[in-house]
Amino acid sequence: MPSFEAVLKEAGEFGSFQKTAFLLLSQTGITFSFLFVGIVFLGPKPENFTCKLPYAAEISDRCGWTLQEEYNFTRLAGDLVNSTYEHQCQKYDIEWNTTSVDCANPLAHLTNNSLGSVPLTTCQNGWLYEQPHSTIASEYNLVCAKDWLVDLTQSVLNLGFLIGAFTLGYAADRYGRITTYLFSCFGAGLCGLIVAFAPNFIVFVIFRFLQGVFGKGTWMTSFVIVTEIVGSKQRRIVGIVIQMFFTLGVVILPGIAYLIPTWQGIQLATTLPNFIFLLYYWVVPESPRWLLSRKEGDKATRVMHSIAKKNGNRLSSHYSEIAVTNEEVTNPSSLDLIRTPQMRKFTLILMYAWFTSAVVYQGLVLRLGIIEGNLYLEFFVTAMMELPAALLILLIIDRIGRRLPFVISTLVAGVSCLITAFLPKDILWLKTSVAVIARVAITMSFELVYLVNSELYPTTLRNFGVAVCSGLCDIGGIVAPFLLYRLADIWMELPLIIYSILCVLCGILLMLLPETKGIPLPETVKDVEQLRGFSHCCGKSKQQEINSYI
Repeated sequence: MPSFEAVLKEAGEFGSFQKTAFLLLSQTGITFSFLFVGIVFLGPKPENFTCKLPYAAEISDRCGWTLQEEYNFTRLAGDLVNSTYEHQCQKYDIEWNTTSVDCANPLAHLTNNSLGSVPLTTCQNGWLYEQPHSTIASEYNLVCAKDWLVDLTQSVLNLGFLIGAFTLGYAADRYGRITTYLFSCFGAGLCGLIVAFAPNFIVFVIFRFLQGVFGKGTWMTSFVIVTEIVGSKQRRIVGIVIQMFFTLGVVILPGIAYLIPTWQGIQLATTLPNFIFLLYYWVVPESPRWLLSRKEGDKATRVMHSIAKKNGNRLSSHYSEIAVTNEEVTNPSSLDLIRTPQMRKFTLILMYAWFTSAVVYQGLVLRLGIIEGNLYLEFFVTAMMELPAALLILLIIDRIGRRLPFVISTLVAGVSCLITAFLPKDILWLKTSVAVIARVAITMSFELVYLVNSELYPTTLRNFGVAVCSGLCDIGGIVAPFLLYRLADIWMELPLIIYSILCVLCGILLMLLPETKGIPLPETVKDVEQLRGFSHCCGKSKQQEINSYI
């Protein structure tokens, strides 16, 4: 019986079906990027707010003021009695006679510095905001002593990513790729809706966490599906371009935030597309590779005939069956990733590569600060910087393979960080330029780790393996801010030294990985153990001669 690779070649390795499925599933990268970096526009500190005063509320009720009028009175009263008064997080510790206040001219009885000697106390009755629904900070009073709770929401989201990587990665290998994808899309959409209308901060945090769980499931599973339904020559394209859709989402997000003035509107606009993805049930079938790994050869054959038909081809009669692995079907386990020598080596190196990429990438984004002023413009330009990295990968990866660009980009990022740390501040243009090189290089490394990770694991463990290894990315995302700011307190350039060490060590370890250019995806652990002894003479590798039957 023919192998899956032979059947796929006959049906079409990148025909109309694959192109359609790839384009549809790539949209998931856009919505996931909204979730990943959305806190920048959901939770910024409100620009204009003031401590809520009990007497102002009483006057407002008696005079029939709007919320805006109450805000103006509260702020102007503080400015009038003391021009240096910090009215956002403090209030005067006095009782006011509200009955003597004239509604037409409520500030007439106050004079400049009339309360200069009165002690101040912390806000105890909440805050008034000029734009009360602009951010989650104004919605749930996450200001002053509570402003750290905004950062907590992002940490909780990353924790959701981590849990989702393990649970839904496991589910995708056990229950199917498309089943898990659709379940995750529904979960991400539903939790996102609840987040938008959360009545309090506790509910917001709980469902923000759950949205992270399901959101990671949508992104991770869509990536695995598109790499499993195309031929080996096309995997480098889909593996990189799907990540360009993530960058596209980052580029689009500031435009959405600019047009929608409230955080709830932004949340809805970035969440609702998840429900559209449920329509893929009628368009994208289950991965035939996964079906074969579960010994469901008949279903896999039917799917391949359907793919061939949509590609304008027809499978020959001897493709009525596809060879199925003789290995016993087992559910994926974490031990499977370290049980054999090659699997153990790949897993440990890839885990470290994920962690390094996340720490250095996020650290450089937080530190670089190229543009100051307009948040929307700064965010847009920063996102655009990532596109050259993806385009550069597309230009070179099919010519020289995966491993060499992976190694070089990681080492360049490390060396650039080291050079940036010791360049004098008075040569700002050079210091900034080298830092940009580090950003582009680590972005290349970040995009390549996803592709290489999916190509080094067998079908039975691919989704679960990517999930476990990419879990270190989420841990790195949690660590990155603390690593940056704590070390910067000691010496501003110290984080760059740490990033350099992490990258150089990672680049050395990546040299131990095999080249995966042009070889069939491994279907079993045995195939993975044969990924060694590569020779690049004449542009061919020994592994290309190994036939993989499933």
